[in-house]
Order: sequence, then C-alpha cells, then structure tokens
Amino acid sequence: MGQGPGHVSTSLRAAIALLSAGALTAGCTVIGTEDESADEPVTVTLVTHQSWAVPQEVVDAFEQRAGVRIEVRKEGDAGELTNKLVLTKDNPIADVAYGIDSTFASRALSEGVFQPYTSPEADRGPQRYAVDREQRLSAVDVGDVCVNIDSEWFAENDVPEPTGLDDLTDPIYEDLFVVPSPATSSPGLAFLFATVSEYGEDGWTDYWGDLKDNGVKVVSGWTEAYTQEFSGSSGEGERPIVLSYASSPAAEIGQDGKPRTKALLDTCYRQVEYAGVLAGTEHPDEAGKVIDFLLSPEFQSTLPENMYVYPTREGVPLPEEWERAAPMPRESISLPGEQVQENRERWISEWRELLEG
Repeated sequence: MGQGPGHVSTSLRAAIALLSAGALTAGCTVIGTEDESADEPVTVTLVTHQSWAVPQEVVDAFEQRAGVRIEVRKEGDAGELTNKLVLTKDNPIADVAYGIDSTFASRALSEGVFQPYTSPEADRGPQRYAVDREQRLSAVDVGDVCVNIDSEWFAENDVPEPTGLDDLTDPIYEDLFVVPSPATSSPGLAFLFATVSEYGEDGWTDYWGDLKDNGVKVVSGWTEAYTQEFSGSSGEGERPIVLSYASSPAAEIGQDGKPRTKALLDTCYRQVEYAGVLAGTEHPDEAGKVIDFLLSPEFQSTLPENMYVYPTREGVPLPEEWERAAPMPRESISLPGEQVQENRERWISEWRELLEG
C-alpha cells in the first residue's frame, strides 16, 4: 500500500518496481483532410506516490482509446501525498490522485480533497473496500502490511519461527525485530493500527512496552528497515524479523523457485490504496476516465509485477509465483476509518512518548 501499502511509499514495490513513469505522453491523431486536424487530447494530471510503475504500452493504449493524455506527478509516499493534497485543496495540483491508502483516507475525506465519482468499474470488486458513501474514493490495490521473517536464518540458527504478534515479545526473539516508525512511515503506522486493533486501547501501549524491552529496533522508513537492517536476501542487516508486506516474499524467490522469506499472515493489517477525482478539477469527465482506467483489467493486471500489490478487481489472476510465495491474505486485521481519523494523531503522540521519550 502505498508506504505507502508505500504500499508510501518507500514500500517494497518502490525498491523493486521494474519501470517508473514520469510525464507520460501520447501523440495526437490526425483525421480528415490534410488541413483538418483533431483537437488536442485533454491532459489529465495524475498525482501519485513514488512507486508508480506502469508499462508504457498499457498507458498508450488507454490514451489512444480515451482521447486523454496522462501526465504523472510523483509526491513521495502516502503520508506526504496526503499532506500535499490537503495543503493545496483550494488550488489543486492535479486532476486525479492515486496512492492515498487506508491509513490516511479518512483524513483526506474529512478535508474535502476529493469530489464524488462512481466508476462503472467499481462493482467489479473495488466496492468491497469502499470507505465513503459519496464514492469519492475508489479502491485500486491492496498491499497488506505484515511481519516478514528470514526463514533461512531461523533454520540455520535452530530457532523456532515466530507465528504471530505475541511471539515478538518472547525473549527468544530479543533484538531480532526491526520496524519502521509509525510517525514517519505508512507501513509503520499500519503496524501501530494492527496492535491497537489486536490489544485494544487498554493494551496496545503495554504491548509496545514489551517490544521495547525485547529490543525492537525502530528506524525511519521501510527502505532502511528492509534493505539495511533485515537479514533476508534483499537486506544487508542482521535482524531476521522485519515489518514489510504480504507480497514481499515474491521478490525473494531463489533459483530453486522457493522464497527465502515468509510473511506471517496472522500479523497482516489490510492496507488499501485509493484513487479519486480531486475537488476543483477543470476536467472532471476526463479525470473520471482515468479512474476507470485504474480499475480496468488492463491496468489491474500490471499491479503485481510492477508495483508489488494485489489488484482489487475480481478475476484478475496473480502471477504463478505469487500464488506459491505470496498469496493474498484471506483475513487481515483492520480498524474502522472513523476510529483511525479520530485517534491517529493521539496514538502517534502516545507511541512517541513511549518509544522515543
């Protein structure tokens, strides 16, 4: 989601995305006589996270079909993107935004960043993740945040693998866990929400106190946690337990076809990324076409291998290696958006006082 599941996002998909898109353009088509040309296609500015990566031919085909040109503007991870959209809502920086994840969606909605738009593609699966009765946001992808482990480390050191959140406070796993900060990282914030959901208002601070006593290491973001502190094959560190994504093991498949890491599915927090038409756009009809594109089978099928997230549209198959190494969790931890909106800043403040005070 965005670390957005970002991933925003400094999430896994940002580290391993195969392509990155800047300003995407498509040429005009000339019709009629030689002195009679078609109107210029309408340019729709799409603001998104750093993990945006879409095959150019897929974008080209949409632009030609819809008579719309997409210009992509990247604005950091999900948290940075949300802040930018809130600050500029009276003078929007784009027509469409994609990458607002479920940890920040309630804030964007409460600030009036988006205007209603119901895509004809929404009832193909995205409606399962609806967060707004006015249909201001459409669910594009899912990127569950989960604890990941270096399976080879545990086998080599003859230590039993942890299976859930409770295990992480066991002394046998002392100094083995690294997590990005919920104050500076979208997946870190998702993990904080997971602990609130699992242990309640009366117990989550005690749980984090136990993690602290057990030597949990907190770093600023996902990239530092996964690539510098984690001992898995993509990492250079010494800690075999890291907070990452359900999709992460798909990037850790060895030559034998087996993943070197494992996501602990009982720890996963559902992180959904949304797209919406920005309030105040001068091109609402064309912006709606871009939302339709993001929910289309053509775009949805590119998500796993290019942005390392799961499609929200039903009937879009995952790559074969994902089915083996990184199946989408059937059940995940979650919190109601209203509860997140009401308590987010207080929880972060209490977490800071506990872990950083």
